[in-house]
Amino acid sequence: MPPLVNSRWPAIRSVRAKLLLLVLLPSGVLLPALIGVIVYWGNAAYDRLLIYKVNAELVIAHQYLERVIEGKKNSLSGLAGSAELALARGHAATLASWMDRAARREGFDFVHLVDRNGTIVATSSGARQGGDLRHWPVVAAALEGKASAGLDIIEPALLEDLSPPLARRASLRVIQTPSAALDDKRVESRGMVVHAGAPVIDASGEIVGALNAGVLLNRNLDFVDNINSIVYTEAALPLGSRGTATLFLDDVRIATNVRMFGALPENPEDVAGDAETTAHEHGDRALGTRVSLAVRDKVLGEGKVWLDRAFVVNDWYVSGYEPLRDSFGKRVGMLYVGFLEQPFSDVKRNILASIIALFAVFTLTVSIISLRRARAVFRPIERMDAAISEVVSGNALARVGGVGSDDEIGRLAEHFDRLLDTLDRRSAELRELNAALDQKVVDRTRELAQANAELRSAQQNLVRSEKLAAIGQLTAGVAHEINNPIAVMQGNLDVMREALGPGADAVRTEMRLLDQQIDRIRLIVTKLLQFARPDEFAGYVEDVDVNGVLSDSLVLVRPELRKVSVSVRQDFRAVQVVRINRNELQQVLINLMVNALHAMENGGTMTLMSEDWIEDGVTRGVRIGVLDTGGGINPEHLERLFDPFFTTKRARGTGLGLSISLSLVDRYGGTITVDSRLGEGSRFTVWLLSEPRFDSQTP
Repeated sequence: MPPLVNSRWPAIRSVRAKLLLLVLLPSGVLLPALIGVIVYWGNAAYDRLLIYKVNAELVIAHQYLERVIEGKKNSLSGLAGSAELALARGHAATLASWMDRAARREGFDFVHLVDRNGTIVATSSGARQGGDLRHWPVVAAALEGKASAGLDIIEPALLEDLSPPLARRASLRVIQTPSAALDDKRVESRGMVVHAGAPVIDASGEIVGALNAGVLLNRNLDFVDNINSIVYTEAALPLGSRGTATLFLDDVRIATNVRMFGALPENPEDVAGDAETTAHEHGDRALGTRVSLAVRDKVLGEGKVWLDRAFVVNDWYVSGYEPLRDSFGKRVGMLYVGFLEQPFSDVKRNILASIIALFAVFTLTVSIISLRRARAVFRPIERMDAAISEVVSGNALARVGGVGSDDEIGRLAEHFDRLLDTLDRRSAELRELNAALDQKVVDRTRELAQANAELRSAQQNLVRSEKLAAIGQLTAGVAHEINNPIAVMQGNLDVMREALGPGADAVRTEMRLLDQQIDRIRLIVTKLLQFARPDEFAGYVEDVDVNGVLSDSLVLVRPELRKVSVSVRQDFRAVQVVRINRNELQQVLINLMVNALHAMENGGTMTLMSEDWIEDGVTRGVRIGVLDTGGGINPEHLERLFDPFFTTKRARGTGLGLSISLSLVDRYGGTITVDSRLGEGSRFTVWLLSEPRFDSQTP
């Protein structure tokens, strides 16, 4: 057998060379590889952080737009229900004057009053009367008695009828950009408006018409500047970056604070103008420029959100785009927020360069120090090698002698020199080894005893499982034997009903009661079978949104809900998806809801809630809660609540509902817990794992 050293170091026979290789290997190979991993991971993590940031900013911008739309709806509802409108409706001149003042006060560009047929009878903008506005969804909803608001696109001809100044304000020259879609459009004259409608109700409560109003978003620079000031506060974008916000009609910028040339002015003003005014001529806002074809196809074509870097007008931005839909549900534009990428990229490069430089300095320093320290190891090893060679040659008096080192190598040389004089010590060491061997035997015996104990425990579990299987088989047999006479009873009852014909009316109530009791027996038999053979009732596993299952289950228990004076409160906050059979989860939730309703026969509140199940910062799954304000559960009943055939509802229950529900949830590694106080109510909590563990008992 060749020496072990030679097999590991086939090309290096010198200890000096091996030690040098060991010293230089980490600094020459491992540290550069570590630097590469850190640079790659840091670069990817930094980019992900920027995407997360722009996504959060896009959510804020979307919420601001929703608040603007909701605010305009509320403002118009206030005008529609005002006493001033009721007093002015009978006087045309007074009505027109009031509508003009109301439009200016509430910030509307136009306000119309329409009758029950959707025909304009008065306007604040000077539009011709008699036009039919019922085709707008917001107007149709208002005439049905519901105030609503949304985004709509108004064609140039209708804008001209509403107000020539509005038409001029909406008109923009389209600036063709190299990366945009090929299009012959030179002017965008359509108007995007926040469109609202509210019903007008007379003193008798009848709907006599509706108010229709709108705010033009074309060139509405206050809108995008407000978004920019909310999303990008003073400390939101350090490092010299700047944030921007834009509103698109189709792929054309109709309101933006993106600049074509130069920096942002200190006091940006509204850049109103006609169709001949372009962003280039302003030297300011990039109005009329178009978005790139890639963004347009994904956001407007596919209806998806864009979260990535994008070239915006004249620079790269970390960008977020989302589609905007009008009141007809059609994608008509985009909402954009983003911030300049270059300052963040510079900082990232500087940080990575600093890390690389720090590693390089550290590696060089460690290598120099290691080489210096390695020299102190070479000399004693070489002297030991020479002494061993002499001993092998037969010189028993050869010794290493003093090596001037008190470390492990120095001690090794000293021990080697004293080897021949320490035979007694070696004998003691052998005795110590024997004692250690005896201790290992004791330890091994203890391990075998523990293994035997585990084996006995497994045997006991096996016996218990066989007993449960026997109980299940007996239960299934009983259920089967009950089904046969029940089928005969139901068949004979049907024959009696047919044979008696009209004569069966005298005992119709009794027959109905028999039908109900037979159905109840069938239900009990079904639950017995499900308890005895749960695997036969198992369904396939799928990704399930628990909030949807809760809503569907609430619909299914509405017949029971109508029997009691119980209100329902919903608090669905879960976003995690769980893998479970949807029908089985619905069975569990319906059973818990029905139990809650039965506990509140005198009225109360049932609360349905869901939230993500997070432990130690890790999302494990979802928690579903069903709460009632009934009388609560006696403490002595809590421990038996999930036992088969145990029930406190003598006239209704079979005692299998909660037992089956627990077995269904337990099958996927979850569980059900209960917290109840007498006089205050009960709370049942279903714990579901995102990924089921079929070998678990409880999570």
